[in-house]
Amino acid sequence: MAWAAFCILGFVTLQRLSELLLAERNRKRLMANGAVEYGADHYPLIVGVHGLWLAALWWFAPGQPIHVALLIFFALLQLGRLWVLATLGERWTTRIIVLPNAPLVARGPYRFVDHPNYIVVVLEIAVLPLVFGLWQIALLFSLLNAAVLAVRIAAENRALRSLRG
Repeated sequence: MAWAAFCILGFVTLQRLSELLLAERNRKRLMANGAVEYGADHYPLIVGVHGLWLAALWWFAPGQPIHVALLIFFALLQLGRLWVLATLGERWTTRIIVLPNAPLVARGPYRFVDHPNYIVVVLEIAVLPLVFGLWQIALLFSLLNAAVLAVRIAAENRALRSLRG
């Protein structure tokens, strides 16, 4: 069963790495168009929490039984992730980048909630460890993620208020 964990974790790792590349490409384009970054000081914490989360899963998940219903739920969360990425398009990054005079995105999942990506991430950080029965990792990284998200969302809200004037 270790091969299944390797496949799942390999997918998530490749997904995250490709998203970092996409985010950096979008960041450079936005900055070249006059965008401003906010909250850069806490960004390494976010990267650290997510990197350690993945490392913990790579260390502990192989060989664990897989809970199929939770894996299906995790797969559905990926549809939410794709919906956010598709909605934001070239404005999606892993950083807080504000393009002055650009209207706020109000379509897709943003019609319903202010921070749909964070909802997806919160659920992913809890659900993926639970796929392997690793509730301790789910709990630990959910708490760490909550701490960095509290800082992140406050910074993002300040940035968005500056956009609104």
